[in-house]
Amino acid sequence: MTATFVGMPVFPVAARAALADTQLRHNLAHATGTIRAKRARVVAEVDNWEDLRTAGAAIKDSTLADLDQHLVRLESALTAQGAVVHWARDAEEANRIVADVAKSHGVDEVVKVKSMVTQEIGLNEALAAEGIAAWETDLAELIVQLGDDLPSHILVPAIHRNRAEIRQVFLDRMAAAGRPAPDDLTDEPAELAAAARLHLREKFLRARMAVSGANFAVAETGTLVVVESEGNGRMCLTLPDVLVSVVGIEKVVPTWTDLDVFLRLLPRSSTGERMNPYTSTWTGVTPGDGPQEVHVVLLDNGRTRALADEVGRSALRCIRCSACLNVCPVYERVGGHAYGSVYPGPIGAILNPLMKGVGQDAQTDSLPYASSLCGACYEVCPVKIDIPSILVDLRSQVVDAHRGHLPKPEAVAMKGVAAAFASSKRLALAERLVRLGTGAARRLPVAVPWTSARDVPKGPAESFRAWWQRTQAGRDD
Repeated sequence: MTATFVGMPVFPVAARAALADTQLRHNLAHATGTIRAKRARVVAEVDNWEDLRTAGAAIKDSTLADLDQHLVRLESALTAQGAVVHWARDAEEANRIVADVAKSHGVDEVVKVKSMVTQEIGLNEALAAEGIAAWETDLAELIVQLGDDLPSHILVPAIHRNRAEIRQVFLDRMAAAGRPAPDDLTDEPAELAAAARLHLREKFLRARMAVSGANFAVAETGTLVVVESEGNGRMCLTLPDVLVSVVGIEKVVPTWTDLDVFLRLLPRSSTGERMNPYTSTWTGVTPGDGPQEVHVVLLDNGRTRALADEVGRSALRCIRCSACLNVCPVYERVGGHAYGSVYPGPIGAILNPLMKGVGQDAQTDSLPYASSLCGACYEVCPVKIDIPSILVDLRSQVVDAHRGHLPKPEAVAMKGVAAAFASSKRLALAERLVRLGTGAARRLPVAVPWTSARDVPKGPAESFRAWWQRTQAGRDD
């Protein structure tokens, strides 16, 4: 049974369960701390880092402002280079396109480059329903797939697993999916990587079709770009006869000059490296070299909805580096599964509501509140997405979406406060009640969640107005 995010509980419920898992918290703290330190070191080497961030944000905003023109230019360049371009409004349409390509070639299995967008649309599950096995080839994605698990990080999907857990997954599950793990496998990283390499090699050599995403799509030449660290992407992009790339429409950049900025921002922000070990680019079909049939699926799936949001559209600048996850105090303590989406952490807390829309389901509506608004995510974002401001705006949208329905306890409380502040007599009465016994607030339903981890301040012995009347009344000055 394949794990799925469908039906996940609202964030507060999922987070409470995650907080109870001490091993999970240990794994997350160790991994995010390591990545944070690496990023800080390599970013400090760049004298003009802030200028690069500003340039990246400006390029993205300019591109998004004329997105339709850049996409048409990209389609024209791709077609001229022998690629077949498809447009997909949503996940269902994109999945159908990929499945149809596979079936037209009699393919019953595909190898995959790590891709957030194919996870977003549930491609593996859709292909499985058509009798087509989709094999993840990224090491962390392989761990997640073999363990019937869910990804919990954008960059390191198995960040919630430690070496001992990974070893057990390989021993228990690898044989059912192909070449088994060695019986004497230890939890040494080199041995785990070697077991995965042997397991995957037979799939690389056998596969006739591959599926990828793209980190960037260069409109001027129709070139797609994938950056990765293991070489599995290069294998998928060169060995099979057929390649299908599913690309979110926000991934387009106008020129190679623009791409240069992002290839300097992305590796430092994501893996803490000066450059990625593998940067693969491909432009349509080259006779006798690489895949001889290339399909590109340009996917919307809510992106135009996000683009229409004047405050939230800057979220489409995102280059999926995961820097915001690695500094977020909330993510570090609860992990990615609590967000109920392939896009976890601060960026997921805004991307999911922006692309799906608020007021549709309780789980999505809970995500804008999955933040302390500390601002650390904005400070590290390589394209300067002001995530805290977008979160606050989305919270107001969630509240507005529920107006007219049965009011929530906090809404009732706010109406009561408004009524009290609107009348001096009611405010004076409220002040007296507070002085009579602040502790009673602990028993109010709306206050219980807040006071479960905080002490209610003791009410003052005297109100300001009483003090003013006592000390200032009758004074002429």
